[in-house]
Amino acid sequence: MKENNQLRDVYDAIADPTRRRLIRLLSEAEEIPLHELTTQFQMGRTAVSKHLTILKEAGLVLDRKVGRETRFRLNASPLREIQDWVAFYSKFWSTNMLHLNQLLEEEEE
Repeated sequence: MKENNQLRDVYDAIADPTRRRLIRLLSEAEEIPLHELTTQFQMGRTAVSKHLTILKEAGLVLDRKVGRETRFRLNASPLREIQDWVAFYSKFWSTNMLHLNQLLEEEEE
């Protein structure tokens, strides 16, 4: 279910804890400059930029130049694919647990 502008799988993009933290940081602000994001990690600017590029390729991050500065913001819409996937399995497990509970109650009678 990739959009045309996505070069990378959303699941792959969020698999890394650093990228999930970047998503969290970006969700808490409208826009954050690269230098501010870099201060949140114990890694260099280049490493943070690589993680942001992966998120950008998955359509999760948008960027814009303001002078010499690059600012990033979250585009959460690709996360809907993950939300839908989790919702399906949440319903699946709830239904199965309900059936199991009914079987156990019947056996107790």
